[in-house]
Amino acid sequence: MQRKVTIKDIAELAQTSKTTVSFYLNKRFDKMSEETQKRIREAIELTHYKPSIAARSLNAKTTKLIGVVIGDITNSFSNQIVKGIDSKAQEFGYQIIIGNSNYDPSREDELIEKMLNIGIDGFIMQPTSNFRKYSHIVDVKKKHVVFFDSRLYEHRTSWVKTNNYEAVYDTIQQCINKGYENFVMITGNPKLLSTRIERASGFIDVLEANHLNYQQMIIDEKQTSSSDISRFLQENLKEKSMVFVPNCWALPKVFTAMKSLNIEIPQTGLVGFDNMEWTQFSSPTISTIIQPAYKEGEQATKILIDEIEGINKEAKQQTFDCRVNWQESTY
Repeated sequence: MQRKVTIKDIAELAQTSKTTVSFYLNKRFDKMSEETQKRIREAIELTHYKPSIAARSLNAKTTKLIGVVIGDITNSFSNQIVKGIDSKAQEFGYQIIIGNSNYDPSREDELIEKMLNIGIDGFIMQPTSNFRKYSHIVDVKKKHVVFFDSRLYEHRTSWVKTNNYEAVYDTIQQCINKGYENFVMITGNPKLLSTRIERASGFIDVLEANHLNYQQMIIDEKQTSSSDISRFLQENLKEKSMVFVPNCWALPKVFTAMKSLNIEIPQTGLVGFDNMEWTQFSSPTISTIIQPAYKEGEQATKILIDEIEGINKEAKQQTFDCRVNWQESTY
């Protein structure tokens, strides 16, 4: 069996020290000449050396592992944010471990505990409503945490999110300007996530400001059927109605129900969130509020790695602007 190449072998081949090779592997080039980087890079390519995460963690007292806890890994927003996280993590020599909580606090607890046992350096999390556990991670376990899609403990924690409230408020106002007069919101439980609270609040506030009423249906991803949604629509849609669906997973359910009822779109309007992979090709195409999820993922990772490596010790927060992709489902 061929002997495994070690960091010592790379150092000898590149005519440098093991410490310098370790700095190179951790992308710490600030005090390293171009010539030294070239020798190390060529030695790695020549030997096909693959650094051991375990060995590097013993030397650096880190694992170079980031735990990512997602509410629903199946939707387009999550897919894009994970891609952004992974891209930035690779850039800095980190790897990610992904867990799907299904917005279940007990499942989230389980994922957090398992990741802590592995020895991850920090978390990027889409949190549920149980805030106490996050304080425990930061204060007791001494782990760095960056939240996305939610804002928690305004001054104490780092987070990255989008301007959900303003985006919904402005979009529904434009729908009012287009001539829609009756409004319906079909949503997952708004109390489960701060994002849902913001979106629901933006919807309600703009209608109240315009002295307009609305109807609301709270649905469950697993338990609510298409027939339940169809019944609700039949009972509540009027002339010049607009249907607002603030959840990625709910939009295809609602669109399918509207099509089954032969509801004329855009006479009855429809606005959702994200789902760019299919809403541009549906018939009719669907207007959606788009979050810059990839950028969110990149920024959350950069903030976390800066905290892990001691580059920044203060909590950082950033809000990105959404954009509206107006399509055929609205006037």
